[in-house]
Amino acid sequence: MIRDTSAQDQILTPRKTRGRRFALAGLALATVALLAYTGPKLLSQFGGGASVALARLSLATVELGPLTRDIAAEGRVVAANSPTLFAGNPGTVNLSVQAGDQVKRGQVLLKIASPELTARLGQERANADALQSEWLRAQADSRQQRAQAQSQMETAQISFKTAQNELARQTQAFQAGATAAAQVDQARDTLAKAQVALKQAQELLGLKDDALKFELQAKRQAFERQALMVKDVERQLDELNLRSPVDGQVGQLFVTDRASVAKDAKLLSVVDLSALEVQIQVAESLARELQPRMAGEISGGSDQKWKGLLSSVSPEVVNGEVAARLRFDGPQPEQLRQNQRLSVRMLLDHKDKVLTLSRGSFVEEGGGHFAYVLQGANADYAEKRAIKLGVQSLAKVEVLEGLKAGEQVVISGADNFKDAQRVSISR
Repeated sequence: MIRDTSAQDQILTPRKTRGRRFALAGLALATVALLAYTGPKLLSQFGGGASVALARLSLATVELGPLTRDIAAEGRVVAANSPTLFAGNPGTVNLSVQAGDQVKRGQVLLKIASPELTARLGQERANADALQSEWLRAQADSRQQRAQAQSQMETAQISFKTAQNELARQTQAFQAGATAAAQVDQARDTLAKAQVALKQAQELLGLKDDALKFELQAKRQAFERQALMVKDVERQLDELNLRSPVDGQVGQLFVTDRASVAKDAKLLSVVDLSALEVQIQVAESLARELQPRMAGEISGGSDQKWKGLLSSVSPEVVNGEVAARLRFDGPQPEQLRQNQRLSVRMLLDHKDKVLTLSRGSFVEEGGGHFAYVLQGANADYAEKRAIKLGVQSLAKVEVLEGLKAGEQVVISGADNFKDAQRVSISR
């Protein structure tokens, strides 16, 4: 029976451990030195999440220099004045020119035959002649009626004068005792009647003048109104002879010879080659900064360049773009063609000695409020930093806050960082 293991125990003599202690201390010092050397790298490796390869990123350096904001676009030559002629009345077209013909201002380009309008002109002229005859007849009638009223007034004046003389004779005879008082009273009554008749004749003459005046005025106005209608029909007939409004060239014919057209039908266009402009399409975001008379540069082949001024900006947005036109600032170049292609550069703004950074996707992705800046001795990690941008051009943006000259910024590919605050960069 085994009671315990005492019979199997052996007493060992302790060995010296000074050497082992020195070895452990050396190992500890080596570990501390290694951590001191590799600490920043380990921090960048394990503090920023996943690593992103440098080849997947686009970098740019913050620089101090000039910033020019401009718009570069392809334009085409268009006529500043290119009127289109329309039919004022229905009829049959008789062309006098062909597309491409040189024309002068006022030259007849085509005629429209309208039998209906010609017949209407004859009717309106006949009505005008009838109204003119009525007006002349009314003038003769008014003179006759006024003469009768004038005669009645003059007769009343004579009767009044006769009554006055008779009263004077009867009064003188009564005073001499040669007549009775009744004769005097009768002469006085006759004078009163003559006075009333004279007054009525005078008033009648005045009323007759007013009535004749209004009647003649109505006849004259009717005739003048009809005369205006005749002139209007004559104008419509004259407009059937379509004349060129400018010196230029026949652009496009929309009808054929001897064709019947309706009112307001499109007939042809005339191009004024003496006033040409260059039309460009500008992005909606930049169009709001364009102002009339803004300076620009127009260039063609063979190093040809001309100064231009912005003449107009369309108020309508089509497919995210706005049409703008430039005119030549100075003599117009020779031998330009309609729809000829030219290059245009519009200068929006220019600044000297500002912090600039190449434009990249970080402007649109983050709204220009933050960017990733390379940090570390070997630029082995990128740190997210708040920034503030100013004006922007097609190639560069102005940096107002958050960056310094010489710093490297990730301008494209930052979507791989998943919005992390710090990301390591592998090479």
